[in-house]
Amino acid sequence: MAYMVRLGLWGPGSSFEKFQEFLAALEKGGVGALELVAMEMKARGMYLCRTLSYNGAEFEVVEAHLDERMMEMYKKAAEFWTDLRVELISASAFFDDEKTNGSQLWRIYWASHQRFFRHLCMSAKVPTVVRLVKEALAHDKCVVVGLQSTGEARTEEAVSKYGSELDDFVSGPRELLLKFVEDHYPLPRRPDTIADEELEKENERKRPAASNDVSIRGRVRKVAKWQESSDEENVDDEYAPSDESDHESTESDDEFRICQVCNVEEEKTSLLHCSCCGKLVHPNCLVPPWTGPIDDDWSCHSCRDKTDEYFKARDQYVTELSERFENASGRKKNILDLIKSLDLPNNPLDDLIDQLGGPDNVAEITGRRGMLVRASGGRGVVYQARNSKDVTMEMINMHEKKQFMDGKKLIAIISEAGSAGVSLQADRRALNQRRRVHITLELPWSADRAIQQFGRTHRSNQTSAPQYRLLFTNLGGERRFASIVAKRLESLGALTQGDRRAGPSMSAFNFDSTYGRKALVAMYKGIMDQDRLLVLPPGCTVDNPSAISEFLTKAKAALVSVGIIRETGCSNGNGGKTPGRIVDSDMHDVARFLNRLLGLPPDIQNALFELFTSTLDEILHKARNEGQLDSGIVDIKANRIEMQGSPKTVHEDNLSGACTILFTFVVDRGITWEAAQEILETMKNSQTGSSNDGFYESKRDWMGKRHVMLAYEGSTPGLFKIIRPAVGEAVREMPLTELKSKYRKASSIEKVHEGWQEEYDTSSKQCMHGPKCKVGSFCTVGKRLQEVNILGGLILPLWRIIEKALDNQTRQSHRRIRIVRLETTDDSQRIVGLLIPNAAVDHVLQGLSWDHSLELDED
Repeated sequence: MAYMVRLGLWGPGSSFEKFQEFLAALEKGGVGALELVAMEMKARGMYLCRTLSYNGAEFEVVEAHLDERMMEMYKKAAEFWTDLRVELISASAFFDDEKTNGSQLWRIYWASHQRFFRHLCMSAKVPTVVRLVKEALAHDKCVVVGLQSTGEARTEEAVSKYGSELDDFVSGPRELLLKFVEDHYPLPRRPDTIADEELEKENERKRPAASNDVSIRGRVRKVAKWQESSDEENVDDEYAPSDESDHESTESDDEFRICQVCNVEEEKTSLLHCSCCGKLVHPNCLVPPWTGPIDDDWSCHSCRDKTDEYFKARDQYVTELSERFENASGRKKNILDLIKSLDLPNNPLDDLIDQLGGPDNVAEITGRRGMLVRASGGRGVVYQARNSKDVTMEMINMHEKKQFMDGKKLIAIISEAGSAGVSLQADRRALNQRRRVHITLELPWSADRAIQQFGRTHRSNQTSAPQYRLLFTNLGGERRFASIVAKRLESLGALTQGDRRAGPSMSAFNFDSTYGRKALVAMYKGIMDQDRLLVLPPGCTVDNPSAISEFLTKAKAALVSVGIIRETGCSNGNGGKTPGRIVDSDMHDVARFLNRLLGLPPDIQNALFELFTSTLDEILHKARNEGQLDSGIVDIKANRIEMQGSPKTVHEDNLSGACTILFTFVVDRGITWEAAQEILETMKNSQTGSSNDGFYESKRDWMGKRHVMLAYEGSTPGLFKIIRPAVGEAVREMPLTELKSKYRKASSIEKVHEGWQEEYDTSSKQCMHGPKCKVGSFCTVGKRLQEVNILGGLILPLWRIIEKALDNQTRQSHRRIRIVRLETTDDSQRIVGLLIPNAAVDHVLQGLSWDHSLELDED
């Protein structure tokens, strides 16, 4: 938006002189500021963003649990990738002089690692998809299954390798592994590829100036003939014959040469010429005299001895190369054999179509050209083209779509490549008007693509909105894929609709945030013994420090196996190695942590993910208590919200005439004793009730009294919702261990009733700190009745004034700009604006130069 100066959001006459100031204010305001800007621009007619409402659509996250076979398969696959990494590190170090591009090897390794486990997660969800599809068909619905990767490349490679008739469907993970090892396993150069010419050229380059006494150890001495030495080099230039005269001369000076031992001139044919050092000698001048045959490659005694040494050394080197190559090839073959013996799942798309009745029952709308189909006899599979004689390959997706929309096929599988622009909703004009159940087997990488795929089954002119089923395994690492989409869905909604919840809500999966990065750093430091852990590891207690130590040891080993902890291998002075370290770039990289987490066995993977999420919850809880939590526009919820008095116009824009209005509300957050008893009775009558549900009292006194509360188990086993007399339902759910350590179940219902009523009545007038609270009447901690001031209407031009007024507040929680939304209980009036703390109202009004006397005159 930096170039959109005519919007008037910044520049002369606005609250922000420069765009950088506007940008800094939005960054400080967080997601809520983005939503406020979008809302204000839409209200002033500067911004328009239309989208189809998701009213009527149902979203459900379905967890696909891995069965025992898949758990064992996943565990062995994770162990294999760890062993393969160790093998590659060893091979790369051994052949480092020949495999110089090691960084590329590891980029390909981790990319293949991620694709492998993503395919494995998809395969683990196939049984759940089949069950959901059959349930939907039994309820007269039709199904659309969305995925991203079809595995076509791996299938075509397998068909070209093994033929078009196979015993079973191709395993995408196995073919991916085989291709990676075959193409990228570091091997030394094959000895027979080292041509003699290359050696000759290399040694020619390395050889110094010609000399009879030059050592030739380690060099090829038969690669080129040295220049012949003669006394012509000592002839003065003025007596030296020119090139032209030498060319035209008929004399035979070249027929005579001088023996370099006895210095006697002799005919050239009578002298021996060494092909290696170029020496000219009489046969009898050699020691011992030469009496053997003479050929073109004749060498003198000294050259012959040195050449023999070279060839002996070269043969030994070639033998070593051969052994190295054979050993490395043998290790590579063993790895390939091990991959072929691994129990790995089939390609999810082919397996899914086969289990749902084959191509006759399933409409495939993808970019694939061919597919594997079960043979007619039921034994083996055959590769065939997707199109038939009557339908061309270009029209096959349109043909499959028509079959689905006409009701001839009630199951459709779509990919990103094949579904662009395809409408599969329950259209009023289509024969198939069954309600769509959209199952996401594999989430896209980005939010806009996720919305694009959701939009295939949710379009205008439909008889019913679809039911969305988002599938995830119970593996912590797979939350990585949901995390990326969740993060971008929220920002997409905040930017376009003025509400981060405009699209499907996936906020529970958004880990790649500011708080997620803080949680990751805290967890890493705790594991590396650089700081204490903020929470106890899963399954550990304070009374058992050995269990914590054992967990940290396993966690370190796991992080080493996936390359997050990097071992330096240097001596620490005591004969051992220095401990591993985590580089700074990895310390804050949540995406990399979740990526690498996929490559761990399920037990340690889920334990590490639980530790990460528990740390994140603790950081969020602390930020919420300190008033620093950026959660966008916050809904103020209470049992009773009433407007107090009339709204006050505190500012009017001279240019547009828009007004800024101060609203004051009275908010009652308390829960009466009768309402609490009704909630408990409802939980006892439901099948989801727990034996630990009931009223509790604190074990410790607070200002001479014990707090009472109602606790009941929520949707997550082991976590209890807390309801207090003064503030109602708490935002944070409390674990059972914490509940029993701080509170005890009430033994007397009359005593609880008395304590509940007393706290309910007292909290209407004062905070939980009592009448001697240091903050005074402005403190709202534990106060049931609160006065809430919201500044609504035109906000953006006054942003800097409000920000300056809040910066002067004493309490840290009052300095932050917070955007809130509430709805009155009596007339259902919805108000959105900035929350102004009670202590800051006068400072804000002074900044706006509002005159109280004007309001008094009007009254």
